[in-house]
Amino acid sequence: MYRNTAVLIATLATIAQAAAAPESYTADPAHTFPSFEVSHGGGLTISRGLFLKSTGKIVLDRAAQSGSMEIVVDTSSITTGHMQRDNIVRGWFKTDQFPNMVYSSRNLRFSGDNLVGAEGELSMLGVTRPVALVITSFKCRPHPVNKKDQCGADGTAQIKRSEFGMSGMTSSAGDDIKILFQIEAYKD
Repeated sequence: MYRNTAVLIATLATIAQAAAAPESYTADPAHTFPSFEVSHGGGLTISRGLFLKSTGKIVLDRAAQSGSMEIVVDTSSITTGHMQRDNIVRGWFKTDQFPNMVYSSRNLRFSGDNLVGAEGELSMLGVTRPVALVITSFKCRPHPVNKKDQCGADGTAQIKRSEFGMSGMTSSAGDDIKILFQIEAYKD
């Protein structure tokens, strides 16, 4: 009887360790769109932009409450809803010289099983600076149609464009940029 109990405990421990292993997720490009808000017209209104192309990888270790992420944004995929303004903003991003903006973090923050933030770095225009993300929503579940495991998150960050050397239209566009993102990612 003792031998069977020891085997059972060893088996359960092995299963628990396997279940607690880090899980890797790949961003679904059809459901992942970083965006931003910046004041316009000397604070008269808020202009918004959306990046249509991005890729990403997230690794979650819920048992250890740790993980990492890397999101790569194609800066030329920006749209603001107005072609002339799109071209101006592409100039800010210098898309010919710096086609990608990258956010990476090796320091994800959890509250229980929920991902609530990340301390990482944003690389843009050849400048890399620390940027903290606040994750306002985080959920994982099997997709209702294809049954693949997936996670989704929404969040925000704040940056100053001048800290990345982003100039242009400084009299009509603000320095403070609010970054918003939603991401859906499938388990690898």
